[in-house]
Amino acid sequence: MDAFFALHRGLPRQSAGSDASTRHLLRLAGPLPPRPRVLDLGCGPGRSALVLAADTGGQVTGIDLHQPFLDELFAAAERRGLRDRITALNCSMGHPPFPDGAFDVLWAEGSAYAIGFDTALRNWRRLLAPGGVLVVTEAEWTGPDPSPQARAYWAEVYPLRTADRNIAAAEAAGYQVAAHWPLPESDWWDEYYTPLAQRLATADRTGPGMDQALAALDRELTLRREHGTDYRYAGYVLRPRTGSAPVPVHAPASALEDGMTMAAEADAATARTARPETPEDAAAIRAVNLAAFPTAGEADLVDALRADPDAWIDGLSLVAEAPDGTVAGHALLTRCRIGGRPALALAPCAVLPDHQRQGAGTAAVRAALAAARERGESLVVVLGHPGYYPRFGFAPASRFGIRAPFDVPDEALMALSLDASRPVPSGAIRYPAAFGEVSGG
Repeated sequence: MDAFFALHRGLPRQSAGSDASTRHLLRLAGPLPPRPRVLDLGCGPGRSALVLAADTGGQVTGIDLHQPFLDELFAAAERRGLRDRITALNCSMGHPPFPDGAFDVLWAEGSAYAIGFDTALRNWRRLLAPGGVLVVTEAEWTGPDPSPQARAYWAEVYPLRTADRNIAAAEAAGYQVAAHWPLPESDWWDEYYTPLAQRLATADRTGPGMDQALAALDRELTLRREHGTDYRYAGYVLRPRTGSAPVPVHAPASALEDGMTMAAEADAATARTARPETPEDAAAIRAVNLAAFPTAGEADLVDALRADPDAWIDGLSLVAEAPDGTVAGHALLTRCRIGGRPALALAPCAVLPDHQRQGAGTAAVRAALAAARERGESLVVVLGHPGYYPRFGFAPASRFGIRAPFDVPDEALMALSLDASRPVPSGAIRYPAAFGEVSGG
């Protein structure tokens, strides 16, 4: 991944697109309210965000998990005199940390693939204000019978569908499809593949992972040249249907589990349901933690937290079910304090070994965070793998001035703001007493 980002650093785009297409989709999305509130999801270095800020006169918030891209956006906004109209945040687009109805326009050019089209439709809908519009571009088949070479490539990368199936998915998610517009072929080459091909020709191949990244991008370019008529990018202009209810966040979720491929994401989407624990789940939750960890420490921690009325919060212990209804995964949020103010600690999270890398852990964590938002909680901290938790929107806690009461690597302690309208507390975390009792610290 580091090699991939290195190859794309400084390039105008990370997917097919152009300023002209952004403006055309903006026209299809209109009319918009004066000074609209715009959220650019997966904004990258911000080419779309810059156009949206300049052409709508509104306030644009761009979110992305790669800080160098956000730095590029800030610099470009400064050069163009748009700095006062653009905000850039390092957070996940899977569950953006904004209140319901916060935006008039949601914009996602070439980024929905990172979490899946269906997940994007489901998770983003709540962010739209009444009368709001979602504009998203999605890769899709141009017809029902693509070449075997194109099928084989996309089977490894991302599950493509035809436009008819994508439209049906949007309608099933509660949207009205106001427009569907295929991007021109020039959007693939003028600002995306041609600069990328020039970068490949001069790239330093000595960095870690660089050979693999170069080979993958060369294969992508070759496929486009030889089988580009089989697939395309298309823009969708979507408006929530009046009176239609959004799909609950607790429904089966399409999400990448650590180590899963994009193709496996679609299978996991239909296999996992997460729900709050019931009294009857206690033994199964203990069994999950005993199986997932080398000692009984985490299982004992859950039991101790459940017995602590100052730590335990009903509804914030979530289990993910296997297809047969048994408990396969667990995620727990309990009360902690930061600088004397209430927050939540995410721990432990566990999945039965036979169900790992199949979406159970992701479903449990997402459901727990959604339940916390519904309760009006504002902040969650987690001590965990820095390659896993950023997909949920977590960022290094040090950026918020939050620190652990013990020595930990900076990148391992992370925080997630659940409500952008409320200030984030800073200071040392005070965990429930059970954490010290179980760890001996």
